[in-house]
This record gives sequence, C-alpha cells and structure tokens, in this order.
Amino acid sequence: MTVIQYAGPRLAHTTTPARISALGPGEFEGYASLFHVADGAGDIVAPGAFTQSLKRRPPPRVRMLYQHFAHEPIGVWDAIAEDSRGLHVRGRLALDVGRARDVAELIRAGALDGLSIGFRTLRARRDAAAGTRTLLEIELWEISVVTFPLLPGSGVTAIGKKNDVAASLKNAAQLFRATSTPVIPGELRAPARSEGRGPRSIRSAAASPPGSPSLASLRDARRG
Repeated sequence: MTVIQYAGPRLAHTTTPARISALGPGEFEGYASLFHVADGAGDIVAPGAFTQSLKRRPPPRVRMLYQHFAHEPIGVWDAIAEDSRGLHVRGRLALDVGRARDVAELIRAGALDGLSIGFRTLRARRDAAAGTRTLLEIELWEISVVTFPLLPGSGVTAIGKKNDVAASLKNAAQLFRATSTPVIPGELRAPARSEGRGPRSIRSAAASPPGSPSLASLRDARRG
C-alpha cells in the first residue's frame, strides 16, 4: 500500500490587539508612544512609564489636541493603556468642530496619521555614551494628532467609517424644515397648498430623500 504525504509551509503566527467592538464614526485608535524605541530627541520610553500618570489622570482628562496647539482641542480620549508594544489609545473626534472634521477626512485619506505625546519627565536615566535618555516615569498631559511625529512608528492604526445614516437623518430634518408651513400662535391654519400638494404630500416629502432609509429604519440603525 502506497502512503502519500503532503508537506506544506509552517503557519506564521502574529500578535495584534483584539478589537472588542467596531469603531464608530469619528472614532480612531493607534499608538501614541512605543517602548524601547528612540525618538528624534534621543528619548526612549520604558514600559510602565505611564502607569502612575494614568492612575492620576483618566483618559478624558488627557487632552486630544491638533499639532500640540492648546487652543485646538479636537476630541476626547476614551481609552489609554499600556500594552506590550507601547501606549495604545482610542478616542473620538468631535465632528461638530470644523478642525475635527478636517482631521477625520485627512486620516481617512492617509494624509495625516501621526500621534505625539505632550508630557513632563518625572524620572529618567541618561546614557551618555549612547546619547539617549530612558524615561522611567512621566506625567502625560496631552496626545496630539500631528503631521510629523518625533517618534517613528507612532500613529493612527484605524478610524471608523463615516456615519451615512446620521447624514441621511440630518438631510431629512432639513428637508422637513424647508417644506413645512409655520403656524401662528393662537391660530390654527392649514398648510398652504401649491399645485395640488397638500399636507400629506409635504409629510411624505419630508420622510426621507429618494433612496434613503425611512425614519424608523434610521432610528433602529443608530441603536446598532
């Protein structure tokens, strides 16, 4: 009896952070700092350097800025934690703010993806021979979305998709306001008719633009 054996390449194993839930509109995640990697100024962050700072200042109190400008906050950090690679962050851009909308579009286009930290050094160890400084404990003040991060490799790894459902709902509301007839206080008036269109045609026009989901389906989708 002939036995045929098949030999194949070994499977490669990689480790990546597990994403418990999908990123929503304006949400993004990435690494604001990496361990054991020297930045452009010769600073190296040691594992555990953020531990005490994160206990004193929870994620929402660490400011999310644009290009380290204190006058340009663009969102809120929801999660900041150390893992085996570095400082992993997850936050939400405030999409009602013009700058935040610009940042979201630039991240999606791949034109802007750097992350950089603003901090105060509490404990460090210098290596004069290597010309580096190892940061053992730092106080984290802010994390910025930047064009050119000082630390190579730190940056955004994912961003949520646009909220097309919310956009459709907003368009429907605007259409309703544009087509509805105001009522004078203390007086009941029927909506004005034009070319045979009555209240019923106004309501149906305001429900949703052609090709958009109904208001009921929009409400259910937003729950998801």
